[in-house]
Amino acid sequence: MKSAQSVIKNIWYIAGLHFVCQQCGRCCSGPDEGVIWISKPQIQMLADFLGQSVKDVRKNHLKKFGFRYSIRENPCSKDCVFLVNIDGSKGCAIYNVRPMQCRTWPFWPGNLQSPDDWNTAAKKCPGINKGKLYTYDEIQKIIKQKF
Repeated sequence: MKSAQSVIKNIWYIAGLHFVCQQCGRCCSGPDEGVIWISKPQIQMLADFLGQSVKDVRKNHLKKFGFRYSIRENPCSKDCVFLVNIDGSKGCAIYNVRPMQCRTWPFWPGNLQSPDDWNTAAKKCPGINKGKLYTYDEIQKIIKQKF
């Protein structure tokens, strides 16, 4: 059985990773389809923020998958419906109440599997490998918030 210490030594990002959001909106943009999971408490926060009922938010902005909800995408662009033009660039219309999935980008398990996966994400996201250094412990805390 491996000790926790030996498992940590095998994590490729043990020295941490750099990231600073460039607010470019690329993480919210198509052309690939995605699922933006949103929890019941987050739906309530969104409804309060938009000044709408939870029922109206579900009807107008969300898509149901079984017992879960996802934010809708623009059917043509596959962009999140809350990705809007703000002063000539793309921005999130619900930034202050965006779902946890959005808050934890780019520290998603798929991006953290290997350096190649991280650098593939960096091709779309200009904030990866720049700015603030997130320690291994900070990254683990972010991952636990979402997953």
